[in-house]
Amino acid sequence: MGHGDCTWPVSDIERKYHDNEWGAELHDDRKLFEFLILDTFQAGLSWKTILNKRENFRKAFDGFDPERISEYDDLKLEELMQDTGIIRNRLKIQGAVKNAKAYLKAVEEFGSFDSYIWSFVGNKSIVSSINGPEDYRATCPESDAMSKDMKKRGFAFCGSTICYAFMQAAGLVNDHLNTCAYKNRK
Repeated sequence: MGHGDCTWPVSDIERKYHDNEWGAELHDDRKLFEFLILDTFQAGLSWKTILNKRENFRKAFDGFDPERISEYDDLKLEELMQDTGIIRNRLKIQGAVKNAKAYLKAVEEFGSFDSYIWSFVGNKSIVSSINGPEDYRATCPESDAMSKDMKKRGFAFCGSTICYAFMQAAGLVNDHLNTCAYKNRK
């Protein structure tokens, strides 16, 4: 099956991501953490850039293991700053460590990151009515609330726009075009 009618996936890697992940409801804590870290690095860049470096990020960040990332020291941060396979931005690398620590606290408090993050949408995906590119938005009240709460809990790079992109990636929001073959996927 092709990428349906959604117009944004133009490269092979984007089509594969669209067809297999984007907008599908995600409840796996480790995968949610991966998207959180990838969205940290995506800030100000294209998602295609991140997708092209995803395997490099996976290797550099110990398979997105939040416990290991939360313990990164200055030596590891310097090692990451030298890794040409990832986005070498010191603030974003430090943000990933900060997010790992905040993630672990959220898991401890809520039992799972899934329980925490899906609470912002009442545990049910928001299905947007998208007829064309003009209907896309960058934030919503739920991403505003998520951003505010995540900042309070010590997360970094979690503005409402980044939260909304995370929500799209993890299926908390389904922004496929109404005519897309993947609109009704769970």
